[in-house]
Amino acid sequence: MSVAGQHIILGVTGSIAAYKAVLLLRELTARGAVVTVVMSGNAEHFVAPLTFRTLSGRPVLSSLFDPQSEDAVEHVALAERAQAFVVAPATANLLAKAAHGIADDFLTTLLLAARCPILIAPAMDGGMWDHAAVQANVETLRERGVTVLEPEAGALASGLSGRGRLPETETLVEAVERALTPRRDLVGERVLVTSGPTREPIDPVRYLSNRSSGKMGHAVATAALRRGAEVVLISGPTTLKPPAGAVYVPVQTAEEMREAALQHLAAATVVIKAAAVADYRVEKPSATKIKSGGKNLGLTLSLVPNPDILKELAQKKGGAFLVGFAAETNDLRAHATDKLRAKAIDLLVANDVSRHDIGFEADDNQVILLDRWGGTQELPRMTKIQVAHAILDRVLALRPTPEPRRTSSR
Repeated sequence: MSVAGQHIILGVTGSIAAYKAVLLLRELTARGAVVTVVMSGNAEHFVAPLTFRTLSGRPVLSSLFDPQSEDAVEHVALAERAQAFVVAPATANLLAKAAHGIADDFLTTLLLAARCPILIAPAMDGGMWDHAAVQANVETLRERGVTVLEPEAGALASGLSGRGRLPETETLVEAVERALTPRRDLVGERVLVTSGPTREPIDPVRYLSNRSSGKMGHAVATAALRRGAEVVLISGPTTLKPPAGAVYVPVQTAEEMREAALQHLAAATVVIKAAAVADYRVEKPSATKIKSGGKNLGLTLSLVPNPDILKELAQKKGGAFLVGFAAETNDLRAHATDKLRAKAIDLLVANDVSRHDIGFEADDNQVILLDRWGGTQELPRMTKIQVAHAILDRVLALRPTPEPRRTSSR
């Protein structure tokens, strides 16, 4: 779900990473969220409340007994109005208070009153994250349904290096959007997604490829993660950042994508092959750069077919549900129907890539879903994340109810 129109409480504690909360606030408001910032007393030593008030356009709350704040004595009502509660950054002290129900300021009192999804993004220094007490508090919070993100590793404020950095803004926003998603109908599923184009080398500096941006495949991976699935994303070269929480496998060529897909196939319960794989590769790529022989001289390349990854996955998928894509420029339904039968897959997503407003490189898509049981569903133009959810909805509607699976801890 998008954060647009959602009321979000942003809690900020006394960490050097508090400046990143400013970036998070700016991104959330830019996406249309209504954000109320609640600061601990120590947070004000790092960022002035005026900064948050200016960016949010709303009062910044910090004291239970502030006579200037109408909301200060209405912490229960404020908590009830919120669709999500995010604490970023959260100190080890905040984790301890939240785990043990201590409410000695506005922020911790609000945490007790909140009934919306709570997301906590810790930031701390000097090996504190690995301390047994901190880990026990994190485990307690997670057992209660609170989402506690893993801090990132890297250089810390003290000059030490280790795990304790606040995740980047994009990761935090993605986690908030995932927390706002009401459906968790893919918990226990293992979804394998392929995305992007492949590059087939001509020589060390040239290659054959296509216009796929990877936006559709990455959207499918994002949607599956938000609905609780474990996701492996195998992607050709794109400018996109993989969604937080996915196991990301970068590849270049069709053969590399094939090997990665087969490697992860056995563990998958759903396979969605959204990648635009090059149909051909150069038979003998040059080991050195091919020199241009002049404007009037041509270049002849000998091409051979690449492996048909989709067809091979269909033959080896076992009990997994397999979804393929058909990018067509004419006779969309006819070509898609032929591909569905030829590949022997469960569901085919067909889209017209001759249009500039949908398909390759666009943010929107308009597709037809055809299944092997003869069903057809035409979707209107919508964003690719909406298309991704529609595809997952169709998978769940068509697939027999699977046996219960054990879930891994992430």
